[in-house]
Amino acid sequence: MTWLESIAFILGVANVTLVVRRSLWNYPVALVMVALYALLFWRERLYSDAALQLFFFVLNLYGWMVWRRSVAQAGQVTVETLSPEARLSWLAAILAASLGWGAAMAHWTDAAMPFWDAANAVASVAAQILLARRRLENWLLWVAVDLSSIALYAVKGLTLTAILYAIFLGLSLWGYREWRGRA
Repeated sequence: MTWLESIAFILGVANVTLVVRRSLWNYPVALVMVALYALLFWRERLYSDAALQLFFFVLNLYGWMVWRRSVAQAGQVTVETLSPEARLSWLAAILAASLGWGAAMAHWTDAAMPFWDAANAVASVAAQILLARRRLENWLLWVAVDLSSIALYAVKGLTLTAILYAIFLGLSLWGYREWRGRA
């Protein structure tokens, strides 16, 4: 456990708590958190996770704009759901992209766990996009990512990060329950 992991951990808990509460303040906290995790994951040779943090930085800027627009129009962050067809399309895309990214990481890098890391990364991207778009289903993807990430980070010896994802799991379940009542 390092100071970098400790600070990122604290910011991660604060960030997801603010997301569950549909607070715009989640975005500045998220920007700092993902920058710190990018450094941590690069150092641990979890390249998909490191790259994911850079992508999250951009997605958090996008989400901040979308959420601000929702607040301006409706007075609050509104929640919507996907159609059944859209859910299937998202799942198929996640599976295909996970396999492709995992194969690329296995072939061109010395990634520690290329397919596992890639699946978590791709599902996280999808969940973050759905979160930015205020879709209820983002929480279900986060639950799956959290469960998988707990195991991956425990295997890699990133104990504090594994604990963070266990907390994220609880927050994701809370988020789903809270947002379901708003959809």
